Amino acid sequence: MEIQIKKVENKNDLKTYIYLPEKIHANHSNWLHPIYLDEWTFYSSKNKIYSYSDTILFLAFENKKAVGRIMGIINKKYNEANNLQQARFCFLESYENQEISNTLLNAVETWAKEKGMTEIIGPFGFSDKEPQGLLIEGFDEPTVMVTNHSFEYLKNFVEAFNYKPKLDLVQYKVTVPEIMPEIYKRASSRSEKNGFIIKEFIRRNEIKPYIRPIFHLINETYTKIFGFAAFDEKEMDEFANRYLYLLDPRLIKVIVNTDNEPLAFVIAMPDISEGIRNAKGRLLPFGIFKIFMARKKSKQLNLLLGAIKPNFRNQGLDALLAVKLLESAKDLKLEFIDSHVIMEENKPMRAEMDRLNAKIYKRYRIYQKEL
Repeated sequence: MEIQIKKVENKNDLKTYIYLPEKIHANHSNWLHPIYLDEWTFYSSKNKIYSYSDTILFLAFENKKAVGRIMGIINKKYNEANNLQQARFCFLESYENQEISNTLLNAVETWAKEKGMTEIIGPFGFSDKEPQGLLIEGFDEPTVMVTNHSFEYLKNFVEAFNYKPKLDLVQYKVTVPEIMPEIYKRASSRSEKNGFIIKEFIRRNEIKPYIRPIFHLINETYTKIFGFAAFDEKEMDEFANRYLYLLDPRLIKVIVNTDNEPLAFVIAMPDISEGIRNAKGRLLPFGIFKIFMARKKSKQLNLLLGAIKPNFRNQGLDALLAVKLLESAKDLKLEFIDSHVIMEENKPMRAEMDRLNAKIYKRYRIYQKEL
């Protein structure tokens, strides 16, 4: 049966698009539902990124049954800043049929060429804040929030459609050490003696005065990270509101100077994947309680974000953050740490993982193609 392509044009189409992955992954035990309340917000006018991006959503049908989906993005702000004519594909999902994948990719490529683009990369969203790449190693491992867990056949389909590797990302797992590494103790002690102040939190309202300063620090320090798009203040508030209710304040650490200006920070959270899975991504009516229960029972700490002001690197601030975070992890009886995705070429971050004897357990790949 010929594969039919349809542009998402109304709420019913969007509903089909949003919920299709859970049908494709119905028997995929390691896949993780998205939080659907976030999905509806992401694909709505509330998402300010649409104001400076061109986008398109496609569904593939076979015999009137939805069998695949894809999103096309042109981030005009990023392209202008980097002198690019680049499109992106993302959120590609397909049953195990090469023709479905080909039809979806071809639809986005045709749209991108009509927009004057000369290259396409993916899977990659508006920025590095969405799940990146296709899984190429670690298929037997469960999914962690804000990462992709595609079937192995999908990378084969993309490669067969003449996409070439652009860059790889790795994900580490590390055991929380019983005894603090000596190198961390020495470096953190030195940084505290030098007058750096570590801020730790108990309640969420204590964090709020630091939200925008932290995002400004992200804007300053993430400029060389592939695909990073700087936050404006409205986006800062929206992003914080999206995740703050899920965070444990005890796992947020901020280093400030004597003027209370953030110089470095780390944000982590207990893994809530099991709760999301039990709730099937639905917060209401009782899903949110399943997620909070999973957070209390979790044995894994997930790293989310971190940064150090450029002119304060190599002064032990990373060690001070690590010591305080590991102390809190032990207090909360967390046993493992997931690094989130790290670009393979990010040598400083990978060196931090090596100091903790971390092991790579997943690898993702972003692909590219000339149009």
